[in-house]
Amino acid sequence: MKNKMVKALAIMMSVSTITMMGSASVYASETETETATEAVTEAASEAVTETATEAVTEAATEAASEDATEAGSESDDQAAADNVAALIDKIYVQERTDTTDADCTAAKEAWDQLTDAQKELVEGEEASPEYFGRDTGDASKDDPRNGDEIGDNELLVVSFGTSFNDSRAEDIKGIEDALQEAYPDWSVRRAFTAQIIINHVQARDDEKIDNMDQALQRAVDNGVKNLVVQPTHLMHGAEYDEMVEAIDGYKDKFESVAIAEPMLGEVGDDATVINDDKKAVAQAITDEAVKAAGYDSMEAAAEDGTAFVFMGHGTSHTANVTYDQMQTQMEELGFTNAFIGTVEGKPEDTACEEVIKKVQDSRKLFFVR
Repeated sequence: MKNKMVKALAIMMSVSTITMMGSASVYASETETETATEAVTEAASEAVTETATEAVTEAATEAASEDATEAGSESDDQAAADNVAALIDKIYVQERTDTTDADCTAAKEAWDQLTDAQKELVEGEEASPEYFGRDTGDASKDDPRNGDEIGDNELLVVSFGTSFNDSRAEDIKGIEDALQEAYPDWSVRRAFTAQIIINHVQARDDEKIDNMDQALQRAVDNGVKNLVVQPTHLMHGAEYDEMVEAIDGYKDKFESVAIAEPMLGEVGDDATVINDDKKAVAQAITDEAVKAAGYDSMEAAAEDGTAFVFMGHGTSHTANVTYDQMQTQMEELGFTNAFIGTVEGKPEDTACEEVIKKVQDSRKLFFVR
């Protein structure tokens, strides 16, 4: 291209010289001028084409490089998030193992290393950004009650457990504190039956709560003689059964062991069987509900067309008849506007669909859970 440019300039210089020599060479000069112009135009066109091609190629290369970098970054982000999800799923289990403590620590450390954008990508079989990211309150307000120096007499309070810090401190700890105040000669300790929750609290808040085996072994190691177990469970369900089974394995290690009934007492054979425990609970929850709704009594609420639905979880365990028994108890107390419902729809009489049919004529509806 450079040679063509030089040639064109030389021709143009020749044309200028010839033109100055006179009109005799006019025709030759015009021909050479056209040739020079074409050469210059061709050379310029090639130069522009090459420059444009180079610019397009460079832009395409840069874009491809950016796309590759971005794709690589997204892939790395997802890989980091997937690693945390796998670690969370590993501790989202009901069995404690020899590696549980280390696994809880590893999951939290990996989470802390993620960026905010990466945390939003965490998704596993059970894992989600909420596992570590959801604010449930101040864990320091709670007391795991897992200390030694218990003494001869221990009152072990057994709960299913909750990972919500404020609820745990207010509800479960509230019960434990009240029991400690009522029985100052006994050492109150805690155990949860849900290992999934124990792991969650430990991994997120570094608060270690005993499971049943840990709590019972702690009692043995501390030389406890008399053990009283007070569950906060609602009924004789699967969690209560597992608790009793764990205690049976340690009974011969204490001088005496006593296990209290769950909140609603014995199950009974069918929906018609009620007891004083169920009556006390029914009265207590309706009194609170009426107050919260702004009425003086259940009767006053009924006259105003207001109904109350008390929601339970529901269970496939044989103890699910307890929900039907609580409905019977409400009716025995004359509370025609109080209904028992279950989220899982077991038993069927307390399923949400059935409860909706019962309250469809009510003017106001309060759900209590």
